[in-house]
Amino acid sequence: MAQISLTFPDGNSRDFDAGVTPAQVAESISTSLGKKAISATVNGAHYDLQWPIAEDASIAIHTLQDDEQALELIRHDLAHIMARAVQELWPDVKVTIGPVRDNGWFYDFDRAEPFTPEDLGEIEAKMKEIINARDPVKTEVWDRAQAVAYYKERGEPFKIELLDRIPEDQDIRMYWHGDWQDLCRGPHLQNTGQVPADAFKLTHVAGAYWLGDSSRPMLQRIYGVAFKDRKALKAWQIMMEEAAKRDHRKLGREMDLYHMQEEAPGQIFWHPNGWKIYTTLQDYIRRKQEAGGYVEVNTPQVVNRKLWEASGHWDNYQEHMFIVEVDEDHAREKTVNALKPMNCPCHVQIFNTGLKSYRDLPLRMAEFGSCARYEPSGALHGIMRVRGFTQDDAHIFCTPDQIEAETEKFIAFLADIYADLGFTDWTVKLSTRPEKRIGSEEEWDRVETALANATKAAGYDYTINEGEGAFYGPKLEFVLTDAIGRDWQCGTFQVDPNLPERLDASYVGADGDKHRPVMLHRAVVGSFERFIGILIENFAGKLPFWLAPRQVVVASIVSEADAYVHEVVKTLQAAGIRAEADTRNEKINYKVREHSLGKVPVILACGAREVEERTVTVRRLGEKQTSVEALDDLAKSLAADATPPDLRK
Repeated sequence: MAQISLTFPDGNSRDFDAGVTPAQVAESISTSLGKKAISATVNGAHYDLQWPIAEDASIAIHTLQDDEQALELIRHDLAHIMARAVQELWPDVKVTIGPVRDNGWFYDFDRAEPFTPEDLGEIEAKMKEIINARDPVKTEVWDRAQAVAYYKERGEPFKIELLDRIPEDQDIRMYWHGDWQDLCRGPHLQNTGQVPADAFKLTHVAGAYWLGDSSRPMLQRIYGVAFKDRKALKAWQIMMEEAAKRDHRKLGREMDLYHMQEEAPGQIFWHPNGWKIYTTLQDYIRRKQEAGGYVEVNTPQVVNRKLWEASGHWDNYQEHMFIVEVDEDHAREKTVNALKPMNCPCHVQIFNTGLKSYRDLPLRMAEFGSCARYEPSGALHGIMRVRGFTQDDAHIFCTPDQIEAETEKFIAFLADIYADLGFTDWTVKLSTRPEKRIGSEEEWDRVETALANATKAAGYDYTINEGEGAFYGPKLEFVLTDAIGRDWQCGTFQVDPNLPERLDASYVGADGDKHRPVMLHRAVVGSFERFIGILIENFAGKLPFWLAPRQVVVASIVSEADAYVHEVVKTLQAAGIRAEADTRNEKINYKVREHSLGKVPVILACGAREVEERTVTVRRLGEKQTSVEALDDLAKSLAADATPPDLRK
């Protein structure tokens, strides 16, 4: 039999018979590893222990102690175990697909009756029975016709359609978990008992169209989460409870920030409190951009389709665009326009106005661009995912030699803003060349190296997102970690030589000839709407004083103090503090509870003693103890707190 050479992580190699499985390799190393093994990585691909290895390869054997591989398998196996449990409980249910996602998985089912919370408890109990049975998991590669006949006999139409979507050159792999079978690429664990029975939870049910197509049947999607042990599951549950308390939709109502209604799906009606956060944040970003050498522009909301065709968006992005048809002077054909989904083509139009020289570069062009994108109704989520939004969008036109310096400058710019906004824990991802791309390998090497070097020079490490760059260039993604450990991808930095080429942008170089600029797309907060939602949840509504929409409420304890209350308000307002009076005929405890629920940072109480002494009783949000302070001293300290961080510097 032919021999193959397998190389292990320590650099040592051994010869095996061709067709050896990772399970046999693990057993040959030690009986202990053979029992502990769950999967392998072979030439960078995740392998089932049962899959044969046909050629020389690098190999690493994984156990349940390997977090990434173990969690992927646990969650993938649980998707199958859940589907088996559902069909054992309700044999008439049809199964579809069940991929791993986030902290768990989902599986879509075709069932006439809706699943209830009680059903989820019953499914969980059945899943634990299956896990405790320790049924073996096995895999076979089948002929396509055999697989189709198998699913026709069992009345599984969704599986037959999935078979039709599998490329001809790809294996049809069938998995059994005990006597229950599913079509799957794998890999999987070796028996159902390798899944921890006390570290998973079914969370909720939602509707989902088959294959995401609204013209296809509506299915029921059951979501679950899973971890390696009960302790990790408990930590996740605590985080979810905290996330529910911080939900921006709940806090948005309590703080009277905004509302949304069915007449404008995915659009926001900002109330005075919410708009104050918005404009305060926008003013801060505007000042930072001006200090950073950006020029601010503003471009049209509605643009003719000709520009979108030239930019490539009409062919590749039209399904996300809102189309506007106008009858121009009763012409025979209506003029077709679109609400802009992004600002970049319009910025190139400004760049193209007038002759540009290499001396004008880099040109940093910023816009608080109001954009509209069609998002499916099921994807909308409060102000986090909307159809109408504004970005802190900017584009840097530069020469190829300026990419690295501009990247380093931008990372420092972004880091300063994130620190001011309370985010010091964030990471950088470098998305590299995809399989389908334009440009030479030398050009990709040069630009990817420039981004990597600039990130290091700015003092930050990065991880690689292999193959996740755009077809025209690599990008950096900046991921914030909030107060309860959730990650939010906000900032981006994208190298784009393609759009200047398509829209014929050029500058005159030192040699007197025309050259194409490189376009760097960049954003720090991204969508203002989404970022404000992140801020609200990160701070649980208790925003930094300078950003809080209502900074101080001055409340009367007795009606005799009303005049003094208004005097205090005027004093604070004169110091630049957002202050308001509450002289309602209500008890002070009622007022304090109400304004605390509205997340007002400072509540000042005024009674007869405060009037006489010209003091105020100070209650700060989240603190049980109160203090009595002189009005003038308090106004001075609050005025300092109310100053945006860039102006303090």
